[in-house]
Amino acid sequence: MKPPHKTLELISIAILFLQACTSLTAGTTATALPALPEATKIPLSQQVILTSISFREEGQTPVYTISAQTPKLAGSDDARAQTFNKEVSDLIQSEIEYFRKNLIAQMPSVPVTAGSFFDAKYVVILQGLELWSLRFDFMGYADGAAHPYHYSMVFNYDLEQGRKLSLQELFIPEANFLEVISSHCIFELSQRDIGFYSGFEQGAQPEPENYRNWNIAPDGLMITFDEYQVAPYAAGPQTVVVPYGVLTAVINPQGPLAVFIR
Repeated sequence: MKPPHKTLELISIAILFLQACTSLTAGTTATALPALPEATKIPLSQQVILTSISFREEGQTPVYTISAQTPKLAGSDDARAQTFNKEVSDLIQSEIEYFRKNLIAQMPSVPVTAGSFFDAKYVVILQGLELWSLRFDFMGYADGAAHPYHYSMVFNYDLEQGRKLSLQELFIPEANFLEVISSHCIFELSQRDIGFYSGFEQGAQPEPENYRNWNIAPDGLMITFDEYQVAPYAAGPQTVVVPYGVLTAVINPQGPLAVFIR
């Protein structure tokens, strides 16, 4: 039995339609749908908050007090944040241990005055663009001494890379950056009524040890000189900020300070 005439027409039309579709798609490549954008990466510095851990210890034989504030990044288990926490904790604990072994151990059991003490505090000089710059200020007193002593230490940390920064890497290799920094500091110190030129000039000469206490500050490189380094005890410690404009010629354009001169 032959199929009806209209049925043959419908079959023919269907075949022609399929052939046309095959012809159109032959030799072409399917266009992929655009990939969905990846989730925006949140900088680690925006995931953490800076907290402070308090410590206090007292003894009676001999009489002494130890107090400290230790910074701690909370809010993330990231290894970079944990490295920060360990290194600042180690820094403070090392200074406390030095006080115990070298001062407390030598103190008489009967105090001459109210006893000895040691205190550690910190201040955040800069936090931005994954850079954390802190200064630790220590004050101690040995029972019977004429007065307390003070000194500072610094901690400059790149949270994105998870490591401490060195002064050298801020500047162009082989650049005379210490001379530039020293020249500015000597000029600034000479303008102060602190007795700088009464035998303290050596403390600001372009020697690495003289510029061990540096911080990245918003407006320049902050240098801290401990007491007795560039002035008598009565004048106290001195700080000088070397503007980034003064350092432009020696700053490493690929280094941490580049953002301040763009």
